[in-house]
Amino acid sequence: MGKVTPFLMFQDSNAEEAMNYYTSLIEDSAILNITRYGPGENGEEGTVMQALFSLKGQEFMCIDSPPIHKFTFTPSFSIFITCDSEKELHYLYDNLLTGGEALMPLDHYGFSKKFGWVNDKFGISWQINLPND
Repeated sequence: MGKVTPFLMFQDSNAEEAMNYYTSLIEDSAILNITRYGPGENGEEGTVMQALFSLKGQEFMCIDSPPIHKFTFTPSFSIFITCDSEKELHYLYDNLLTGGEALMPLDHYGFSKKFGWVNDKFGISWQINLPND
C-alpha cells in the first residue's frame, strides 16, 4: 500500500494563504511543493492546482477547487494537535480562533489538562489538546 495523506479542498482560492498561515503558526512545518494553474488551464491562473505541506511532519495535500461545490469543510473531520505546554496551547488556540469560531472553548473537560476546538477562518476544524501528565 502507498501513503495516506489528508486532502483539503479550498473553494475561495485561499489554499496558499491557509498553508502559509498554518506553517507560520506550527513549528517544524513547511510548504513542500506547489503546482499552480497556468494560462488556459481549468482553474484561475496562479491559484493552487495541487500543493503539499507538512505540519510537524504530517503531510497534507490541498487544492483551490475551480468548481464551487455545495459542500465544504465540516468539524466531523478535524486536525488534532497535542501541545507540549500551556503557552503553546494558548498561542495556537488564540491564533486559529482569530476570524473563526469556538466549537469548544479552552477548558478542562476531564480527559486532558486543557482542550479547545475551533473552526479557523478558512473553515478547517482544529482540536488543540494539552494532555494530562
